[in-house]
Amino acid sequence: MLILAIDTTSPSGSVALLRDGKLVLLVASEEAEPYSTRLFRDVERVMREADARMPEVELYAVASGPGSFTGVRVGLAAVKAWAEVYRKPVAALSALEAMASQAAGDSLIAGIADAHRGQLFAGLYERMEGTLRRRGDDVVMPPAECFAYLAEQAAGTPFVIRTTAAGIVRSALAGSTAAGARVDAADAALAPAIGRLGYARALEGDVVDSLTLDAHYVRRSDAELLWHNRK
Repeated sequence: MLILAIDTTSPSGSVALLRDGKLVLLVASEEAEPYSTRLFRDVERVMREADARMPEVELYAVASGPGSFTGVRVGLAAVKAWAEVYRKPVAALSALEAMASQAAGDSLIAGIADAHRGQLFAGLYERMEGTLRRRGDDVVMPPAECFAYLAEQAAGTPFVIRTTAAGIVRSALAGSTAAGARVDAADAALAPAIGRLGYARALEGDVVDSLTLDAHYVRRSDAELLWHNRK
């Protein structure tokens, strides 16, 4: 199965091509150029260098959030269009699960990302028979509340943290209810992990089509918050 995996949830977005669960080619970038132009150039580069064509892709795997609203929208819009044109399925994954999946030797892992505005995105995942299952919901909270929530979901079981914001997490973790948790830096290029998770989902039949693909924002947009406050 040829898989095109895309992550546009953070400035260090990435695009990967995988054959089944094995990485064929990765393009990762931290450029300031908008996703609206960079994404399509990166996809074209991946397909060209791998000597592959878009009609050959059998599955699209995409990070549906949480993260940058603009980034998530651009990534999902592109995948929706390709899935519709080529009539191929989509596996939508949480970027937090992709982080957690990088901790291969641990059974309970929290994926954490910087949500800015003094908040963190976080989700707790449990490895069961080689598969990650989410405990509770992915959340966005101030650090102290975030760590308390994770400790509550862990119910006394030690967990590790895999994060693309290791510096922020380590400084905020001291003195919290989860102060003993180990913090490991996650690879910011999430597309390979998105592709591997997407392949596993596809084998289970857990995929969507272009019409049902939706974002996993976790936090409301500024427009939604403004509208809610005016009501």
